[in-house]
Amino acid sequence: MAARRLSSLLCRSLSAGSASKLLSQGRSVSRFSTAAASEELITPPVHIEYTKHLINGQFVDSASGKTFPTYDPRIGEVIAHVAEGDAEDINRAVAAARKAFDEGPWPKMSAYERSRILLRFADLVEKHSEELAALETWNNGKPFEQAAHAELPMLVRLFHYYADKIHGLTVPADGPYHVQTLHEPIGVAGQIIPWNFPLLMFAWKVGPALACGNTIVLKSAEQTPLTALYVAKLFQEAGLPPGVLNIVSGYGPTAGAALASHMDVDKVAFTGSTDTGKIILELAAKSNLKPATLELGGKSPFIICEDADIDRAVELAHFALFFNQGQCCCAGSRTFVHERVYDEFLEKAKARALKRIVGDPFKKGVEQGPQIDSEQFQKVLRYIKSGVESTATLECGGERFGSKGYFIQPTVFSNVQDDMLIAQDEIFGPVQSILKFKELDEVVRRANTTRYGLAAGVFTRNIDTANTLTRALRAGTVWVNCFDVFDAAIPFGGYKMSGIGREKGIYSLHNYLQVKAVVTPLKNPAWL
Repeated sequence: MAARRLSSLLCRSLSAGSASKLLSQGRSVSRFSTAAASEELITPPVHIEYTKHLINGQFVDSASGKTFPTYDPRIGEVIAHVAEGDAEDINRAVAAARKAFDEGPWPKMSAYERSRILLRFADLVEKHSEELAALETWNNGKPFEQAAHAELPMLVRLFHYYADKIHGLTVPADGPYHVQTLHEPIGVAGQIIPWNFPLLMFAWKVGPALACGNTIVLKSAEQTPLTALYVAKLFQEAGLPPGVLNIVSGYGPTAGAALASHMDVDKVAFTGSTDTGKIILELAAKSNLKPATLELGGKSPFIICEDADIDRAVELAHFALFFNQGQCCCAGSRTFVHERVYDEFLEKAKARALKRIVGDPFKKGVEQGPQIDSEQFQKVLRYIKSGVESTATLECGGERFGSKGYFIQPTVFSNVQDDMLIAQDEIFGPVQSILKFKELDEVVRRANTTRYGLAAGVFTRNIDTANTLTRALRAGTVWVNCFDVFDAAIPFGGYKMSGIGREKGIYSLHNYLQVKAVVTPLKNPAWL
């Protein structure tokens, strides 16, 4: 599958079948100005079957017997109670993963044998994609069209990609020696995934780790535990041996901390906030100095140059910020616009935000669902209040949308200055901050004056300008005249406090392999 912008998938017409029937149930959708509470919500067409931990191939209750609630963010009501893991459950899961690695068949299989199971799993995901998309939307609040037609196909593609990428090398040496490098699985991998893209982050973590022959203990986000448990069952159906993949649901300070600090975990991978990433790194170092891969926060600049096609730039900047309710680590959350086109861009950006369709994410045509939970909802509103109290101009939005759930109006600020909180902090919500610039050197300096360095966007018709900016911006990904182009082969990760290491592509395999050099003398070699 060629690299594509997520929105290109979202614009496709829905396929025939139950997905179309589901979306057709919503005869009307609400735009920005209509209260979400007045809509009749669609009942999700999926049954919740898996709420227990998966440990050593069995779904089991927590050692403590505790559960915690998980919610529907459309209305803030409980949809299920899930087993609440703590240190004892992590211990059980790690013991199962260790035994599966040390004694089980998985790391001893050839890459081809492992790939057959990964490909069977991908086929099962395709078979159950509508149920998975519905469960993801129900538990997360993202539009069903996005989950079904953008994210599920990406998950499938990722597992296809990782099925056949493991190999070693032979290298020349000075002298009569045969030298080979072996790429060996690292062991038991502890993985902690976030709530904004539960299924995709599952794939980004689990795919390369399994392809390399490792075993896994994965902690899902407490806000969105349901889809990880569902796909874990599909892995069992695909033939994954018991203990290779273990899933523990629970909270960060208990289950997450126990996993990151566990002495029998060989590697930890985490996606989430920078503050939590620091804690994970500290726990990993203080325990057994396990290596850590961290994909953390961002405050990505989106630079619109004076030669830009403004209509296209407005639409792309809108997508870059508002996609996934603004809950995206690489969101283009600092929109820098050249002073010569600033006024035109601002008026059109405001008009586009006012047209954004907000409402029940199960309804066809809805672009924006609710924020994930009450905590995130209140956090975004506090940042909006901060922007209002500064000298920024609130162009539109700024308030709750409706009276139920965690919906927020698409919000646009103009006259934003670099020292404002809305220009510095990762808001993780539907808040677009538009800043003005005059010179290229100036915008490079301002764009790089941040503790983050995850991504950036550049919109220009001038190849020299594009080349200048792509090399000057200190970010792990720079999109030119596009944004959020993700592909299984494209590495993703950040500079500075946006993380350590890369996910996706060949680079992600390095996170889960040990490199061993083997040197053997050659007797009377015909050549060196």
